[in-house]
Amino acid sequence: MTVAYLSLGANLGNARQTLKDAVMYLTQQEPIMTLVESSLYRTAPVNADGNDFYNCVVKINTTLAIRQLLTLCHSTENYFGRKRLYQNAPRTLDIDILLYGTIQIDWLDLKVPHPRLIERAFALVPLLELEAEIEIPNLARADYYLPNVSSQRIAKITPY
Repeated sequence: MTVAYLSLGANLGNARQTLKDAVMYLTQQEPIMTLVESSLYRTAPVNADGNDFYNCVVKINTTLAIRQLLTLCHSTENYFGRKRLYQNAPRTLDIDILLYGTIQIDWLDLKVPHPRLIERAFALVPLLELEAEIEIPNLARADYYLPNVSSQRIAKITPY
């Protein structure tokens, strides 16, 4: 069993509802044993087009190998209508693997820890909400990087 953290974001359609539905969809997948989700956050696009994003992070326990988890993330995005028109295009759903246990991966199509985790408030802040003292493999505690993202607009949405 591996603990993994996924970042979910959307800025097309009813993005808030899409995130709720995507989290529910993931909980229904047999290889996902438990799921804990952060609050919902509204954030400004970072190097992307379109409206503000809604984001959350989910913590899962899974028996999936990382390649299988990546496939599940992509199939979930597709299920919710994701179109990859161009890099950083607005999207109905985006799911990134932030952390997968304590391993590091540097493949062409996947890098874990996510290479921009420490540069993005929309990933870092909800991750820290779930695990205040989490360590990023081969780097430092995640909270060490908060000053780097302090200029990025992010607001917790209450209630989810």
